[in-house]
Amino acid sequence: MTFLETERMRLRNMNEKDVDEMFDYRNNEICGKYQRNQEKNYEKLIELVKNKTRDILNVETSTWLAVALKDTDSLIGDIVVMPNEGTISIGYTFSYKIHRQGYAYEALSTLLEYLHTHYPEWDYISFTEVDNEPSKALLKKLGYIDLGYLPSKNSQVFGKWLRPDTVEEISQAVI
Repeated sequence: MTFLETERMRLRNMNEKDVDEMFDYRNNEICGKYQRNQEKNYEKLIELVKNKTRDILNVETSTWLAVALKDTDSLIGDIVVMPNEGTISIGYTFSYKIHRQGYAYEALSTLLEYLHTHYPEWDYISFTEVDNEPSKALLKKLGYIDLGYLPSKNSQVFGKWLRPDTVEEISQAVI
């Protein structure tokens, strides 16, 4: 199922045909450098994908989206949307093969616009490794604000469309 389309891509459900490409970029030194808790084992990726082929994009449950080129339907990345008690966290990995070509920005800005239109009262948060400069630059380009280092997550936390009480809560927890 396709959830959203951009000029060059579609955000759709995962499919077993995506596993080879995902295995490649998740195990590549450039992409794997900043991954935390992302599965890299081929057989386990197959099982994960089998369990996520029918995800629905909503705030009731997490959704794992495939980011695929429109013309070939080839996987170039994946995004996870994790709603929890009024906050939507977004995580993403894009293939090293398409870095610095605007694909991540195009996919994420379209997704964020959709989510914010449908869930405007929710806070939007993303976490990244402290030294992941490309991801931090992307989040800032997407309009996220760097809120500081969050020791409990061992990550830099970024927020967008935050309620004042959320900003206060995060400011109490960051260094």
